Amino acid sequence: MTGTGVLAVSETTHRTISIALFAVFVAITLYITIWASRHTKTAADFYAGGRQFSGLQNGLAIGGDYMSAASFLGIGGLIALFGYDGYLYSIGFLVAWLVALLLVAELLRNSGRFTMADVLAFRMRQRPVRTAAGVSTITVSIFYLLAQMVGAGALVALLLGVSGEGAKIATIVVVGALMIFYVTVGGMKGTTWVQIVKAVLLMSGALLMTVWVLAKYNFNISTLLGAAADQSGEGAAFLEPGLRYGATDFWSKIDLLSLGLALVLGTAGLPHILIRFYTVPNARAARTSVNWGIGLIGTFYLMTLVLGFGAAALVGSSVIREQDRAGNTALPQLAQELGGGAGSWGGSIFLAVIAAVAFATILAVVAGLTLASSSSFAHDLFANVIKRGTASERDEVSAARMAAFVIGAIAIVLSIFARGINVTFLVALAFAVAAAANLPTLLYSLYWKRFNTRGAVTAIYGGLISSVALVLVSPICWGGPSATLPRGNADAIFSTEITAPIPLQNPGIISIPLGFLLGWLGTVLSKEDTTAKATELEVRSLTGIGAH
Repeated sequence: MTGTGVLAVSETTHRTISIALFAVFVAITLYITIWASRHTKTAADFYAGGRQFSGLQNGLAIGGDYMSAASFLGIGGLIALFGYDGYLYSIGFLVAWLVALLLVAELLRNSGRFTMADVLAFRMRQRPVRTAAGVSTITVSIFYLLAQMVGAGALVALLLGVSGEGAKIATIVVVGALMIFYVTVGGMKGTTWVQIVKAVLLMSGALLMTVWVLAKYNFNISTLLGAAADQSGEGAAFLEPGLRYGATDFWSKIDLLSLGLALVLGTAGLPHILIRFYTVPNARAARTSVNWGIGLIGTFYLMTLVLGFGAAALVGSSVIREQDRAGNTALPQLAQELGGGAGSWGGSIFLAVIAAVAFATILAVVAGLTLASSSSFAHDLFANVIKRGTASERDEVSAARMAAFVIGAIAIVLSIFARGINVTFLVALAFAVAAAANLPTLLYSLYWKRFNTRGAVTAIYGGLISSVALVLVSPICWGGPSATLPRGNADAIFSTEITAPIPLQNPGIISIPLGFLLGWLGTVLSKEDTTAKATELEVRSLTGIGAH
């Protein structure tokens, strides 16, 4: 049989195996969701899984919720293309959990019930604060959803070997339909177990690939790094800082700092991460779950170091760029190479396995995001703003399910229209908004007795609006120096030759301090006194007395 014939058979086999593995995973998760639906009767069941998950279980779910396709595919690709600089993302994502552990996790679990707004509204006027928190939560979740779903369309179409916009649209619709089903039927219980299964699959796949790569170089990291540098086309510069960030001009250095701030501070304000702290019975379990999450996530990001450099060494940076200029297919290409290369049965099978793991990753993350946004709508906006606290638990859960359907449908439609746009700005915007709007408000509420309603509303809307506005005038949208897209590229939102007014791809260095500043300014300009309620909140947050 000719080489071409072997390759053709291999591609067909790979596609068949990939579809079969996708179908198996979807069948398992659908069964879990239906099983969970039988145990979802109250609002606490739907929003928080009945608060019945252990620290280990919630730690696995946190890992499954946090380690998105951007972590598994994006970071591995960045390391494969940019070496040392690509690993900076991993460091930022991991260090962020120290902020969540030390400043937020336990206090949030003791102080709230289902959503971030529960903490904020405890000592302030309900309607304005819950409205602002709900708008921020839904905005962050939708931006993150778009990034995941657009990525899913491109990734699955590529890994299944199908071409055309129709395949991408079909994938987006399927992913959206599944996430709506997970949330509306299974609630938090079903979503959590899907995330646990995904975390186990992802860690197992990454561990297998890591050991395989290290075995190729006799478990000698130095030999691996040397081979990666040789195959990168950059030589020793591949192992040194400056290949992607901070090497060209002043603004490049500032952009690196801005990115770091958004990554480190944004995690503690991400709605789909915050709601995970309510699924455990008490603050001690919340702390334990974050410890487990840090361990899992830290181990995973250490493995991405080996996998990224392994892809550069075994596949080659130039080959990776030919397949995908952003490097998103680096790890699937590495899997194919480890299995025997293109045209081999082993390569096709291992590539199909990693494709299924990536698909599982996307499904778990979009389910968590949809649950966070629908919960915020139902609990904050519907029950406490529209119904003014008179809605029954049954009405509230029904509203959450309807919200999940509507938000999921909106995400599907927007993702279809956004499928030709570079989605980097969506991820950056989600982290920047979370860090600029949600985190200042949370920290002020938990640690500053003087903080009041005007300060909370000003911080949330100020951080949200400034982050969006800065991205709209950044190189991401305008082209020009440091643009993610080439100047004049049709994928840019504003396809022009005009240099961006603000030469920063990530707005964090401006919008995050601005969020804190506006929160302080709004507070000192208001005469509202929340000191009495602040003292009660402090006792509850530190001791757990009165916690749900």
